[in-house]
Amino acid sequence: MTLPTRPFARAGWQVSEIGFGAWAIGGTWGRVDETDARAALHAALDAGVTFIDTADVYGDGRSERIIAEVLAERGGPRPLVATKLGRRLDPHVSAGYTAANMEAFVDRSLRNLRSERLDLVQLHCPPAPVLYDPEVFGALDDLKSRGKIAQYGVSVEKVEEGLKALEWPGVVSVQVIYNMLRQRPAELLLPRARAMGVGVIVRVPLASGLLTGKMDRASTFEADDHRAFNRDGSAFDRGETFAGVPFEVGLEAVEALRPHVPGGATLAQTALRWILMTDGVSTVIPGAKSAAQAEANAAAAGLAPLPQTAMEAVRDVYDRLIATHVHQRW
Repeated sequence: MTLPTRPFARAGWQVSEIGFGAWAIGGTWGRVDETDARAALHAALDAGVTFIDTADVYGDGRSERIIAEVLAERGGPRPLVATKLGRRLDPHVSAGYTAANMEAFVDRSLRNLRSERLDLVQLHCPPAPVLYDPEVFGALDDLKSRGKIAQYGVSVEKVEEGLKALEWPGVVSVQVIYNMLRQRPAELLLPRARAMGVGVIVRVPLASGLLTGKMDRASTFEADDHRAFNRDGSAFDRGETFAGVPFEVGLEAVEALRPHVPGGATLAQTALRWILMTDGVSTVIPGAKSAAQAEANAAAAGLAPLPQTAMEAVRDVYDRLIATHVHQRW
């Protein structure tokens, strides 16, 4: 199967507009059986996904290793695999982003992914001073010139960090949270990235599952699931969990969104299609814990464009219920 593609113009790539986010198959999303994880990735690739996003800290390398095993089993043309570096630093401070540390992280990911060169390495939501440091980007240029990485980008928490990342000529991609409950990137970051030919990777598209519509006030999560332990941002940025939206507020928004789901589609698929309505988006990377979830995610690319009435309704829900909690924070 094939999926529609979109450009990372600066890198000269075309990637499937629905990718595969491999955080969940690594860890901090509750228990995910490795057999299920492998089945989910196989299903995504069978459905035409050509872009996989992971990180060296997802399951302490488990996610990268599963990806390597699945790709070795399949053979044939490889999808683009993006990974991230930096969050292994303890403490995670800007002074740790040295050339030696970054190369060590790259070497570890090369081993985990069984690769001679990484397709795309992203700084993993680094402290803001890193984005102003020419030595960091010089080190990435050096890794690229020596053939250890093909391209590099930056994953960010805040719109302002993304705008700063765009200033570096070697940056080919910016990864950011963007969804029905986090709309600010569409105002400036996404149009500017598109104008500059920088790919935009959208993560947390379903707001940690809120936008599946399958949760309610009685929902519980396993102890090792970030949706149980990071709602207040005690482990990492709060915006990564439910997109930073208070859980009960998110549930209220979901109920307001339900009437605008097209016939034959799920709320999750509608949420993915809403993101794809933005031209500045290159690929969306929903996670999946099963083959069925991966197939449903990929099918969202085939939905008809959402009508203007639905787009206006989503904006109204955001303005009434959500913006005050997230808009200026991220």
